[in-house]
Amino acid sequence: MKRLIAQALSLLALLVAAPAAAQAVNTGHIEAELVARDRFVTPGATTYVAVRQKIDKGWHTYWRNPGDSGEATSVRWTLPEGWSAGEIVWPTPERQPVGPLVNYGYSGEVLLPVPITIPASAQVGETVTLRAHATFLVCEEICIPEEAQLALALPVGDGLPEPAPRWGQAVARTLAQAPRPAGLTAAFGREGETLRLAVVGEPLKGADFADAYFFPFETTVLDHAKPQAIERGAEGLTLALAPGYAFQAPDAPTVLAGVLKVGDAAYEISAAQGPLPPAAAGLGPPPARAGGAGGPGLGLLAAAGFAFLGGLILNLMPCVFPVLAMKAASLAGHAHEAAAARRQGLAFLAGVLATFLLLAGGLIALRAGGEAVGWGFQLQSPPVVAGLSLLMLVVALNLAGVFEVGTSLQGAGSGLAGRSGLAGAFFTGALAVVVAAPCTAPLMAPALGWALTQSAPAALAVFLALGLGFALPFTAAAFAPRLLARLPRPGPWMSGFKTLLAFPMFGAAAWLAWVLTVQSGPMALARLFVAAVVLALAVWMLGVAQRRRASGGRPLALAGAGSLLAVAAAAAVLWPAYDAADAADDSGAASAAVPYEAYSPERVAALRSEGKTVFVNFTAAWCVTCQVNERIALSRQAVADAFDRTGAVYLKADWTRKDAVIEAELARYGRAGVPLYLVYGPGGGEAVILPQVLTEGLVIRALEDATAS
Repeated sequence: MKRLIAQALSLLALLVAAPAAAQAVNTGHIEAELVARDRFVTPGATTYVAVRQKIDKGWHTYWRNPGDSGEATSVRWTLPEGWSAGEIVWPTPERQPVGPLVNYGYSGEVLLPVPITIPASAQVGETVTLRAHATFLVCEEICIPEEAQLALALPVGDGLPEPAPRWGQAVARTLAQAPRPAGLTAAFGREGETLRLAVVGEPLKGADFADAYFFPFETTVLDHAKPQAIERGAEGLTLALAPGYAFQAPDAPTVLAGVLKVGDAAYEISAAQGPLPPAAAGLGPPPARAGGAGGPGLGLLAAAGFAFLGGLILNLMPCVFPVLAMKAASLAGHAHEAAAARRQGLAFLAGVLATFLLLAGGLIALRAGGEAVGWGFQLQSPPVVAGLSLLMLVVALNLAGVFEVGTSLQGAGSGLAGRSGLAGAFFTGALAVVVAAPCTAPLMAPALGWALTQSAPAALAVFLALGLGFALPFTAAAFAPRLLARLPRPGPWMSGFKTLLAFPMFGAAAWLAWVLTVQSGPMALARLFVAAVVLALAVWMLGVAQRRRASGGRPLALAGAGSLLAVAAAAAVLWPAYDAADAADDSGAASAAVPYEAYSPERVAALRSEGKTVFVNFTAAWCVTCQVNERIALSRQAVADAFDRTGAVYLKADWTRKDAVIEAELARYGRAGVPLYLVYGPGGGEAVILPQVLTEGLVIRALEDATAS
C-alpha cells in the first residue's frame, strides 16, 4: 500500500513539474533570462533552452554575423556532468542601417534557443540547474558591452515532455520559424565586380521576391551596405551582390553560405561556385533593389567629414614633424608680407591637394588592377624609400647652407613674390604629404577604408577632404595677418634658424634609411650610404658653383660634374632591384620586452582553438605611429607582465613590404593602412579593435578584459 501511495505521489509531482522561474537579469539595456521549451526533461533526450533578450526601445543586439560592425551575442554554459549544449539556433535577423554601414541583429524581444542534451544517466525526479554566462553588445548611437549570469532549474521526469506553461510555445515557435535547409539548389559566379547568387527550388515557386535578401554567415564575403538587385526566374531568383574583402584575397571563397529571406520565410543555403541554374533568372520585371543603406550621398558626406578631421589631426602625428620645420621657416620668412604670405599659403595648399590626389589616383588604379595595396603603399617599395631618404638629405643640406634653391632666407624680403618662392611652397606641400603617408591619424582609418571600396570619384572626394584638412592650419595661418604680425621680422637670426631646421630633415633621412634596412637588409643600406655620399659631394659642388657665379667666376664645369654625380647617386638607389631575401628575418625575435610570433590567419585560428587570448599588431617599419606605440606601450615591462599573467600570445603582422594576406585582413576591418590592433578573447567572438594611439594602461586593460570574457 505504501509503495502504491509513493508511486501516485511521484506521478502527481511529475504532472505539476515545471522549470523553476528563472531570475531575469537587467544588464542596463537588456532584460535577460533563460527560458525552457519543455515543462520537464527526460533522460537521453534533447530539449531547448533559450536566452531571452528584452531589449530597450531604440537599442539592438547582433546576429551571428553582425554585418559591418558589432559583435554577436555569445553564451558560455556551465552544466551538470554529462549534460551538453549545442550551438545557438539563430532567428532570421533584421537589417540595421547605421550611416554608411549595414548591420544585422535584433530589436525588441528575441529568443535564442540552444539545444541541451540530457544524459541517459539523469535521475528521474531530480532537479538540475543550468547556468550560462551571456555577453551582449547592445547599441543605439553608442555601443555598450553588457553581460549576465543566468540560471534555470529543470526537473527530470519520465514520459513525453509537455510545453512549459509560460515560454514553451514561444520557444517552439522560434524554432519552427528559424531558417533551415529546404532542399534548395544554389550556385554563385563572379561577373566583374558583381557576385551573382542563383537559388531555385520548390519552396520558391510563386513566392513574393519583393524584399528578398541574402544574409551571409561570414562577415567579409559581401559588402553589406550595397543593395542587392533581384531578378525573378521560373523556379527561383538571382541576386546581384557586391563582393566583400574576402574576394580581394588570393584564396577567395568558393562557397557562399547564409540565410535567404523570402517574404516571411527564411532558408539556409550553401552555394558552390559554378554554373548558375537558368531557371533562377530571366522572368518578371526589371531587377528591383533591396537592402539599401542610407544612400551613397550620406556615406560620402560622413566619410569626407571623417577624412577632413583626420587630416587636421595628421598635422600632429610624428611623421609630419620634419616638414613642420620647413613650414615654420616659410611662415617666418613671409610673416610681414601679407600678400606674399597668402600666395605662399595657396601654393602650399595646391601642393598638398595635388599630391594627395596623385597618390589616391595611383592607389585606386593599383587596387583596380588587383594589387594588394593600401595607404602608404609607396613606402612599401625599397627604391621609393631610398629615393625619399636621399631627397630628405638634399633638403637638409639645402637648409644647412651647402647650396641654395631659389631665394635664400636671408634675402626673403626682396623676392617673396618670385616664382621660385611659390614653387618652393608647392614643393613643401607635396613633400609634407609624402612623409605624412606613413601615418594614419584617428578618424582617417574608417574614412579611407570606406573610400577604397567605392567608385573612383567618391574615393577621390574623400582624399580631397583629407588634403583640405591637412593643409588647413598652414593655409589659414597665411591668411591671418594678426597671427603673422606676432612673428619677428626677417633678419640675420634667420640664417641660424634655417641651419637648425636642417637637423629634423637629417633625422627623417636616417629614419628612412632604417626602414630600407628592415625591408631589404644591410646590403641595401650600403648602397644607400654610397649614394648619399656621392649626392652630398654633388650638392656641395653645386654650392661651390653658385658661390663662384656670385663672385663672377666660371662655374660651368663644376656645376656639370655635380649634376652628373647627382644623377649617378639617384641611379644607384633605383637599379639593380632590391632583394627581399637580403632583409634580416626577425619574425620570431624577442628584441622587445614582449616576445612575439609572426602573424598568419592560420596561427590566429590555431591559438583561438586552444583557448588563448591573442593580440595582433598590424604594423610597418615606415609607420611612425606604429613605432611610437611599440616604444611607449608595447615594449614596457608592465605590458610584458600582463602578457605573462593572461597567457596572451603576441602576433606581429609586418606590412613593411607588400603582403596580400595582411592587406585582406586590414580590408576586412575597413582599414586601408596601419596601425591596427586586435585583441581576441579565449571565448571566441569577434576581435576587439583598440585605438590607433596606444598607452601602457590601455593595452593591459584590453588583455585583462579579453581574458576575463
